[in-house]
Amino acid sequence: MKMQTNFLYALTLFLTASFGMLHAQNNNVNTEFGVKGGFNMSNLYSNDADDENILYGFNAGLYATLPISDFIAIQPEILFTTKGSKLDYNNAFASGNTKFKLSYIEVPLLVRVNITKNFNVHAGGYASYLVSSKVSGEGDFNFTQDIDTDDLNKFDAGLSAGVGVDFNPLSVGLRYNYGLTTIGKERTVAGTTYTFPDAKNSNLTLYLSYKLN
Repeated sequence: MKMQTNFLYALTLFLTASFGMLHAQNNNVNTEFGVKGGFNMSNLYSNDADDENILYGFNAGLYATLPISDFIAIQPEILFTTKGSKLDYNNAFASGNTKFKLSYIEVPLLVRVNITKNFNVHAGGYASYLVSSKVSGEGDFNFTQDIDTDDLNKFDAGLSAGVGVDFNPLSVGLRYNYGLTTIGKERTVAGTTYTFPDAKNSNLTLYLSYKLN
């Protein structure tokens, strides 16, 4: 969790220092429609989360920027995004890795604030729907197995925060998504209730967007 904690701490400090500058800038937000995509670094976190279990993936979709003042806008998006986790193992019996892959249709809803004409911060939440899931192994054991999405929570939701730099018509940015919903379902076996997997999504994204209008 070090990567996620450090990013959120740095973003909080930056926001605190920056909001006092808003009224001194000409930061007009314009209506935008565009496409975007990016590179994901995902993990599943619980009480014993480990930053080493990062799974690399991607996201792609559409976005809109809808101004509500000179420097503030609402930014809805719809994305296809991959999440999950990777476990490496190396012991006396076997070595390799196992990947737990989750694919979602995700809808972030963000408040975007232009700190300067070419720099913005954004924060809000997201909701997503699980469309596929599978587990695969590489190394001494090679396999790919689809997981029935009915065995997992199909809906996920969480918080999002990030920063962006605009080079009209291109923008680049960094965003962190912090899941609030356990991905596993609660089950009762032989009188014992448990949740598996008892973990939540964690996702850091480096993205590129292109304005169409």
